[in-house]
Parts: sequence; C-alpha cells; structure tokens
Amino acid sequence: MSIPKDLRYSKEHEWAKVEGDKVRVGITDFAQSELGDIVFVELPEVGSEVNTGEPFGSVESVKTVSELYAPISGKVVEINSDLEDSPELVNESSYEKAWMILIEPSNTSELDQLMTAEQYEEMIKED
Repeated sequence: MSIPKDLRYSKEHEWAKVEGDKVRVGITDFAQSELGDIVFVELPEVGSEVNTGEPFGSVESVKTVSELYAPISGKVVEINSDLEDSPELVNESSYEKAWMILIEPSNTSELDQLMTAEQYEEMIKED
C-alpha cells in the first residue's frame, strides 16, 4: 500500500498536497482499497467553499457510498472532471490521476492539524 511521504493525511482518509498557494486533495490508497471498485464520484462546483472536516462530495463503490471530507478550508478552484467519465481512476491511481479538488486555502495553518505519512500509517495499522 502506498503512503507518499510528501502528503498530509486526515483521519477520514483524504490526502492533501501543497502546490504553491493551492492544496490538491484526494482519497488515500488505503481508502480506495477498503471501498472496492469505485463506480461514481460526486464533486462540488468550482467556486464553492469547503470547510475542514465537512463533506464536499462523495464516492460510490459497488459496496457503499462514502462522503468525502475537506482536509482544509477554502475555495474550490478546480475539480478533476476526468472522474465523471472514469471513476475507476480512483482505484487505479489514487494519488496521481484521481485527485479530486484543488483548493485555494483560507487558512494554511489548518495543514498543521493533518497527519504525516508516518502518523497516518500508524493510524491505519490500528484499524
């Protein structure tokens, strides 16, 4: 299972990658493997506001529907529209091709509340 060291992680299994003044968000490899085959991804509109710990969309797998939770507050400046036609990208490439939203953060200090790769790995071992 892949847990890239350059990302930060939420307890809800989202990852956050700082890219200049923006933060790219997706779900972890662990999350997609637990969900099974992803068949649908619902994402917010560009321009909408998201708040830390609150749902911003959902992923539907053959097993269940799971909400997606924002790891940081801010404005959605881009969504990965490829996921509308190819939700299976989440299973194939959860960190590269299947990012979900790009956020312009309103408070970058919220990133300090997220886990490092090592902390995330410890958390999922306990599950």
